[in-house]
Amino acid sequence: MDEQFILRVPPSVAEQIERLMNESAAGSSSNPDDASLDLSFSEDGRSGTFMIGNQRFPASLLDLPTVVESYKTYDDSFLVKTADIGQMVMVREENDPAPEGAEYKHGLTPPMRDARRRRFRREPDLNAELVHRVEKDLISIMQGVPNASVAGGGEGGDRKKAAPALAPKRNVQEPAANGEEAEADRSDSDESDS
Repeated sequence: MDEQFILRVPPSVAEQIERLMNESAAGSSSNPDDASLDLSFSEDGRSGTFMIGNQRFPASLLDLPTVVESYKTYDDSFLVKTADIGQMVMVREENDPAPEGAEYKHGLTPPMRDARRRRFRREPDLNAELVHRVEKDLISIMQGVPNASVAGGGEGGDRKKAAPALAPKRNVQEPAANGEEAEADRSDSDESDS
């Protein structure tokens, strides 16, 4: 597995990088100083400087909210996974503000905008006292204690609720009105060939 990261640059820098790559592929570089790329980080490991030619741009190393898989192909038919990418180097213009924190809150594509807030479950707001009381009630119900209190909302939360009445069964045959036993309904499958 390779070690990889995402390099996100402003559009003006992207054009310069593309031009440098095309010139180096063609083998025609007019000035070797203009063809230099450099990325250096300060001691904190999160902020640094990206240099292209003689221009300097501030850069930040950010953690992505999700892991991105990277693939490559040798024959345009089969894909081979090369890495799991979890970080991005964000190069910005001099006047752009630095991102807050070490994690980038958006993903790489527009559907992943604000991914951390929208896609991941938040911790539920639970009242510890209510959870403890419900746990005690459930344990006493499972042990068969008849006087278990049922947690309810508002005043009188310790009131005991009566067990709900059982609904009559629908398939039970009721006796006939004249005192004789009712004949069971027969289906075609109940008849025998005897």
